[in-house]
Amino acid sequence: MGTVVLYGTVSVDGFIADDQDQPGPLFAWLVSGEVPLGDGGRLMVARASYDYTRPYWDAIAVTVVGRHVFDLTDGWAGIPPSGVDHVVVVTHRGAPPGWNADAPFDFIDGVEAAVARAQELAGARLVEVAAGDVGGQVLAAGLVDEVRMDVAPVVLGRGKRYFGSVDGTHLLEDAVEVIRGERVLHLRYRVERRDSGAAT
Repeated sequence: MGTVVLYGTVSVDGFIADDQDQPGPLFAWLVSGEVPLGDGGRLMVARASYDYTRPYWDAIAVTVVGRHVFDLTDGWAGIPPSGVDHVVVVTHRGAPPGWNADAPFDFIDGVEAAVARAQELAGARLVEVAAGDVGGQVLAAGLVDEVRMDVAPVVLGRGKRYFGSVDGTHLLEDAVEVIRGERVLHLRYRVERRDSGAAT
């Protein structure tokens, strides 16, 4: 099965959005450079950020998100974001009324089942889990292989936490990569595996 990666842009005090689900200046790094990150030309990043981010984005086959993110984005109008092949939505409510059944989205109850479905769809490619409540639940379930954080030089003070409401201790190995971009520090960690599970 492919690697499961917990990913998101985060403030230095650990938040991915404010209390109103707004990222504020967290995504300034995505418009602070001179290298196009995608075809649309809206995202312009530093060369170091492009060299780190573009190969990662290209390797993602499936993204796992919670129903809250799905609703906030209006389900991306049925088109998976950032060139991802498929989206798995963790929800007990199922697809919204009138949803296009042909859109490459699965609606799965429970994080374990959602990750299993994502890995089935992804094969050997990456499964990305969006940071936040669902990401924290996947970490707590011992299903995350890597944690990637794009750390923005911002202090939000409060809001939505990168790891959601996860409790307990979860150890990461030393950083595999530390890349300095413009208005961002890219960090990549592997999750330390223990015989008794991910949490201690």
